[in-house]
Amino acid sequence: MRGRITKLLPILLMGVIFLSLSGCGESKNTTNQVPSGSSVPEKNITIVTSFYPIYISAINLAKDVPGVQVVNMTKPQTGCLHDYQLTPDDLKTLEKADIFIVNGAGMEAFLDKVIQQQPNLVIVEASQEIKLLKDEKGEKNPHVWVSISGNIAQVKNIAEQLAAIDKDNASQYKSNGEEYVEKLETLSHKMHQTLDEVENKNIVTFHEAFPYFAQEFNLQIAAVIEREPGSEPSPQELVDTIKTIRDSNINVLFAEPQYSSKAAGTIARETGANVYTLDPVVSGDSSLDSYINIMEQNLQSLQAALKSE
Repeated sequence: MRGRITKLLPILLMGVIFLSLSGCGESKNTTNQVPSGSSVPEKNITIVTSFYPIYISAINLAKDVPGVQVVNMTKPQTGCLHDYQLTPDDLKTLEKADIFIVNGAGMEAFLDKVIQQQPNLVIVEASQEIKLLKDEKGEKNPHVWVSISGNIAQVKNIAEQLAAIDKDNASQYKSNGEEYVEKLETLSHKMHQTLDEVENKNIVTFHEAFPYFAQEFNLQIAAVIEREPGSEPSPQELVDTIKTIRDSNINVLFAEPQYSSKAAGTIARETGANVYTLDPVVSGDSSLDSYINIMEQNLQSLQAALKSE
């Protein structure tokens, strides 16, 4: 019997060693597990946004959502996407995207090209079913986000669509959306408290970015210096704008920080009007409160300008 046990010892020792190694393997895997109450997404999700204001909304909605990365396609200083042409870098960025969030309403004229090249890319349109204003030519104005109420509607739209696409994280998108909307509503209330008391509502803006903003705060846009940013007004357009300002007794102009204020300066010299800044929130830093901070600056600018009227 003793001899038989002696022969079995090597086999028993191998079994102990095997069990020990297996135990180490299980311990190692356990340390990589997610704590109870958390979930691991089936795959990482890359969300690409078309330009800055949509990016700010998206990073607020995707805050703390596991496995989700938000990337802005265009450079922060690009401004509005009027006549924007996709670059090779843009196309490379979109190739890695799972979801592409756009403003819609005609802002991204290149969208058909993207859909044609990447038919499986999921598109989220921020302006979906939002009632759009039209310009003098009857064309839809896509600058919905410049109005705080419009931006709130876009945030809700994006949150709802993301929740439908990424069901595992639906509650987080909705919770983030509610939190961000509450901040935006507080901002809107603050701006109404100030601007509703202003008697002179006439303003002259740089381009067609502010009709939604003006509608929200009951401001009257008496003239627009440049219908399309980057396209200098013709001599006749300058003459007409100068006449409008003189006839309306307007003493302030609003230029935009993203574009040259040359035309605004010319008009100011001819009319004696002061030039202030009104930012359409198409460039800035990557902080979660960037939209709110820029609108706070707009409020200060409007306060200073309209009080001087």
